Amino acid sequence: MPINPNESNKPDQQEANLANIAALGTDNIPSREENIHIITIIGHIEGHMVAPPQNKSTKYEHIIPQLTAVEENPKIEGLLIILNTVGGDVEAGLAISELVNSISKPKVTLVLGGSHSIGVPLATSGDYSFIAPSGTMTIHPIRMNGLVIGVPQTFKYFSKMQDRIIDFVVRTSKVNRDEFFDLMNSTDEFANDIGTILIGKEAVEKGLINEVGGLDKALNKLKELINLNKSNQEDQPFKN
Repeated sequence: MPINPNESNKPDQQEANLANIAALGTDNIPSREENIHIITIIGHIEGHMVAPPQNKSTKYEHIIPQLTAVEENPKIEGLLIILNTVGGDVEAGLAISELVNSISKPKVTLVLGGSHSIGVPLATSGDYSFIAPSGTMTIHPIRMNGLVIGVPQTFKYFSKMQDRIIDFVVRTSKVNRDEFFDLMNSTDEFANDIGTILIGKEAVEKGLINEVGGLDKALNKLKELINLNKSNQEDQPFKN
C-alpha cells in the first residue's frame, strides 16, 4: 500500500495539540503574520532578584534576547508589545524600556489591564502607544524593599534613580515633566501612599499614551508604520 506522507506527521501534531491544551486550554491557535513579532510583558517584572514563586513574572533575561533577535532578524519588520504588568525590578524594567526604544524597526505598545510603576516607561518605549478604555497606569515614586540605610546618600540614590525614569518617560512621550512629577507625588488618591492612577483616556489626556484602543488599532498602526518604514528605505538611495 502507498504510504501517506501525512501519517508520519500525525504523532507530532497530536503531541503539539496536547501541549497546547495543557499550556493554553485549546489545541486551536490561530496563526499570525511572521513579519510581526509579539512580546507579552505580564505580572511582575523579574530582574536581579527572583520573584516569589506564587507571582506570575516576566524575566528580563527572557525578554532581552527576543528584542535583540527582532533587531537582527531581517524577516521581522515590526514589534508589538502587549503589557499587563504590576511593575517590579526598576533596573530591569528600565533596561528593557531602553532596549525597546533603541530598536530601529517600528514598534507599538498596547496596555491591557494595567501597566503600573516601572511599567509606565515600558508603555512609552515604542514609536506609538495604545491603552484599552479600561486600562490603568499607576505613577508613584520609587520604593525599595529590604535594608535601607537612613543616610543622605540613600536619598540621593533614590532621587537619581527617579530622575532616570522621569527623563525616559518625558523623552518617549508627550507628558510635561513638571506635570509628571506632580502625578508621581500626588497625595489625594491613595489612603496610605502617594501617586496617581490614570484610567484609559486620562493617560492620553496627560500625554503619556498616544491613543485609546485595542488590538485591532495597535496592529493597524504597526502595519502603517511598517509600510512607512519600507517607503523610506526605498527612497533612501535617491537621497544619496
